[in-house]
Amino acid sequence: MRFVLPLLLIASPALADERTDISNHRVAPELSDIALFVMAVGGVWFVRRALRKRFAKQAEGETRD
Repeated sequence: MRFVLPLLLIASPALADERTDISNHRVAPELSDIALFVMAVGGVWFVRRALRKRFAKQAEGETRD
């Protein structure tokens, strides 16, 4: 069961639709680009918040001793 995800990742290019030789001119970012950017910003915010809490607890523990 734990080998299913790596196998799917390896097989995903083979399962993808074939592309045509027609190139599309992009005018604006795709919705997936915007979603990826929002997820990245959210991840950075979440990690920074967690680290701030962690270091605040460590600093609080040092002042009590």
